[in-house]
Amino acid sequence: MVGVTRQIELEIGGMTCAACANRIEKKLNRLDGVTATVNYATEKARATVPAELTVADLIAVVEKTGYTAAEPAAVPTPEPAGDPLRARLLISVALSVPVIVLAMVPAWQFDYWQWLSLTLAAPVVVYGGWPFHRSALVNLRHGAATMDTLVSVGTLAAFLWSLWALFLGDAGMPGMTHPFTLRAGSDGDAIYLEAAAGVTSFLLAGRYAEARAKRRAGDALRSLLELGAKTVTLRDGTELPIENLTTGDLFLVRPGEKVATDGTVTEGSSAVDRSLVTGESVPVEVTVGDPVTGGTVNAGGRLIVRATRVGADTQLAQMARLVEDAQAGKAAVQRLADRISGVFVPVVLVLAVATLGYWLGAGHGVASALTAAVAVLIIACPCALGLATPTALLVGTGRGAQLGILIRGVEALESVRRVDTIVLDKTGTVTTGTMTVQQTDLAPDVLLLAGAVEAASEHPLGRAITHAAREHGPLPTVTDFQATAGVGVRGTVAGQLVEITRGTGDTALTWVEVRVDGTPRGRLGLADSVRPSSAPAIARLRRLGLTPVLLTGDAQAVADKVAAEIGVTEVVAEVLPSGKLDVVKRLQSEGRVVAMVGDGVNDAAALTQSDLGIAMGAGTDVAIEASDLTLMRDDLSAAVDAVRLSRRTVQIIHGNLFWAFAYNVAGLPLAAAGLLNPMIAGAAMAFSSIFVVGNSLRLRRFRSSV
Repeated sequence: MVGVTRQIELEIGGMTCAACANRIEKKLNRLDGVTATVNYATEKARATVPAELTVADLIAVVEKTGYTAAEPAAVPTPEPAGDPLRARLLISVALSVPVIVLAMVPAWQFDYWQWLSLTLAAPVVVYGGWPFHRSALVNLRHGAATMDTLVSVGTLAAFLWSLWALFLGDAGMPGMTHPFTLRAGSDGDAIYLEAAAGVTSFLLAGRYAEARAKRRAGDALRSLLELGAKTVTLRDGTELPIENLTTGDLFLVRPGEKVATDGTVTEGSSAVDRSLVTGESVPVEVTVGDPVTGGTVNAGGRLIVRATRVGADTQLAQMARLVEDAQAGKAAVQRLADRISGVFVPVVLVLAVATLGYWLGAGHGVASALTAAVAVLIIACPCALGLATPTALLVGTGRGAQLGILIRGVEALESVRRVDTIVLDKTGTVTTGTMTVQQTDLAPDVLLLAGAVEAASEHPLGRAITHAAREHGPLPTVTDFQATAGVGVRGTVAGQLVEITRGTGDTALTWVEVRVDGTPRGRLGLADSVRPSSAPAIARLRRLGLTPVLLTGDAQAVADKVAAEIGVTEVVAEVLPSGKLDVVKRLQSEGRVVAMVGDGVNDAAALTQSDLGIAMGAGTDVAIEASDLTLMRDDLSAAVDAVRLSRRTVQIIHGNLFWAFAYNVAGLPLAAAGLLNPMIAGAAMAFSSIFVVGNSLRLRRFRSSV
């Protein structure tokens, strides 16, 4: 029997590189029954744990590893007014610049200039570099090595060698000069204060830029979380905090106000601006009976809304949860990068010692050997590897949420890249899903019976019949309702058995037949309209290399008519709901990689079976839960944007990883060969991380194709 598990999320403090995240992840996963992931970019850990394990147990493990952990605050804490990292950076840069200038320009090296350099460099190495040294000490106590270990050992080695040369060698004598070079230093009484101070300042600058970029990368999610209203006005005029609103409460939405939570309009009509939630630019008209979403803006008249979902159950909360889940994921290639970076630091320490030994053994002086070894330590930091996937995911999923595209996880992004066929459910996806009764020979009393039975159905045909019946009066009560997928519905009304099944007639319409107590009483012909955006969207999908397939339970003639309108040549019609799953399996057996777009309960199995499930946002919760991507706009053009954004995000991830690997592969041999000054190595390492984050931020400029 499988034990009961639960999800726990923790905010992690003190991480400075991907190796830190890997260490915490390994420690947590050693606990029995725990599956954990730690994201360096979001600074969060997410774990699936047995019910008997507590949050305190996980926090204790993290703290024993040398980091801090806490449950996320219910209300996000504001950014601190003063940034200690910024202050440390500014002081370090101000003191480092004259040290570097003096070292680079021999003509300015006056008598005792080296002692001024020491006076300026010492605070930089000790105070400016303290975050690196402190982290290295903590990790040393736990028998581990991280990026900070490399930085600390490298800068202290350069600084301590300089102290030895100044106090015990001849470097402190008046008139001492030495040239600046990009290669390993000359032998003798060379000092490397500019390397120690410069590396510290460059790495602080890189860390500061990285922190700012990570905050910017998460802006979209923070904006999403802030969309919700903070207070709500009840129908009687009472104003409450939004947390006190309960399901069933009636609340007021004045013109210009945000809708407080998901609900149904009970009074009034208006236009609602859904752009902040779905990305739709055109306000949508709503009236009595229409659903509205929390976080949207009332652009017109006064509305009274009955709350149907509150708190964590709202669409906005679900969107935020999906985005957070996606941002916590790791691409398969990133998992490989994490494993590499996990062993990278100890390997680099060994390589640095080997470099030192080789240079000394080859007859070079201590100064040259030390320069090469320090350069190896500094340039090898695997920080960019750890940022490659998380930062791109942060920005990509956040930008998707702004456009009404919710990405369930990184696996979905990787699937999009391989998809070559996209199956489109006709009703509600290609068409509006709003069927209307075009022809009928039913008597009004029989239409009322049919409408009463269909009122319990979620099918678009049922909604159309119910709408037409209500025009003739109130609907009677139905009992013993039963729906048979692909066949029809039945129920008892006023003691009479009413059955509504598929009928025959003019092929341009969809027909249903009504029987009362087994006797045919007539039929109805219904039609759906194609969304204006469907044909252009399908043309764009073709340009992206996807083959569209129209899938429907409608008659072949109806399906062919719609397919001709939208430009689809491959049509599968008259398919029962269970048959949709078989169609997807058949396409996959032909070697195709299949994406499925649907919105109903009867699409859920096919969405799950497909290589990539895409649910339209106005569809059912079951369909959305079964999908990999959710489109908050009821518009097929959103599917085009989803494919483009997903492919672009994966492209950015792969580009980031290539750069991070290429940088280390190219930099290490140069450093070991003595072709890089440690200060240049530090600048290159900082630039590598900044490049990866900056490359990811380009996704913020992604635009909809509409």
